[in-house]
Amino acid sequence: MLTMRSKILAGVLGATLLLFGLQIPAAFAAEPEVVRLGWFGGPRPWIIGKATGMFDKALGTKVEWVQFPSGAAALTSIAAKQVDIARLGSTPTVAGISRKLPIEMIAIASLIVTSERLIAKDGIGGVAKLKGKKIAYPPGSTAHYALMAALKVNNVPANQVTLLALTPTDMVAAWLRGDIDAGYVWGPFSHTMEGKGGKEILTTGQLQKNGYYIWNNYVVRKEFAEKYPETVVKFLQTYEKTIEMYNQDTEGMVKLVAQHLSQNVDAVRDTMAGLNFPLFKEQLASKMLGDGGSIAPSMLDTAKFLVELGDLRQNEVPADFRPYINTSYMKRAARQ
Repeated sequence: MLTMRSKILAGVLGATLLLFGLQIPAAFAAEPEVVRLGWFGGPRPWIIGKATGMFDKALGTKVEWVQFPSGAAALTSIAAKQVDIARLGSTPTVAGISRKLPIEMIAIASLIVTSERLIAKDGIGGVAKLKGKKIAYPPGSTAHYALMAALKVNNVPANQVTLLALTPTDMVAAWLRGDIDAGYVWGPFSHTMEGKGGKEILTTGQLQKNGYYIWNNYVVRKEFAEKYPETVVKFLQTYEKTIEMYNQDTEGMVKLVAQHLSQNVDAVRDTMAGLNFPLFKEQLASKMLGDGGSIAPSMLDTAKFLVELGDLRQNEVPADFRPYINTSYMKRAARQ
């Protein structure tokens, strides 16, 4: 955190530079008065930082947590500059970049394996049995993408099911009323549906054999990152510390997260166990975000799929997503 002396010096230097029409270097920008982190309310390692105040302390400023009901709502908030750094699913990230939202992917938050799944009424023995049924999904989310992929690989035409775009909370309410036959969602909502007669018929990780890789990542508004690069680095450093804490004391951290979110411990444990949280060294390896990594091609595949759904136009999709993946902050965070 800048001392009062350094802030005064920075202000004097900034005024001098502005007098001569020069741009203030990012290194001399004061810390932001507040850093707004976007999240979806689910149990993840970074909630350890939320519960303990680690982010506030590490960033040296006030941290506000802005909760989203869906990926589409998240993109709207980012576009309105209401959020600085956000954890998004791969699908809304691809959609946002394609629509020229000024964001960069700065890290993978998790690879989705079993934490998101398709829950159906008892007696529906698989995805192929969903023909003629009502299926809910959170619009613009990774679960939305996974559902459409699941229908495609199981030869269930979308026009042979009734698709309902619902927030997770509304999906659970519809399930309890008996208005839907199935829903693709994450915990703890999936656990509620399972506890009320639902049965898992597919997990997102099962789609990997069909070439569908689905993940969550962190994005930052480019304007914010360019003005406060040190804040972005400190955020990533703190985030990785929460992963390490989770890996070192999984059960203790599960209980901490469950208590902070007022969620069932078993549901939190199951949700977090259904995700893979790669450390930065692994992410920077070629198989992920490094040169020749698998994430950029998977983003292009996701974009093509969104075009097929009609959620994107082909002329919106960039030829290559690599320019929108900025690993420089992660590299600095990994070194420090």
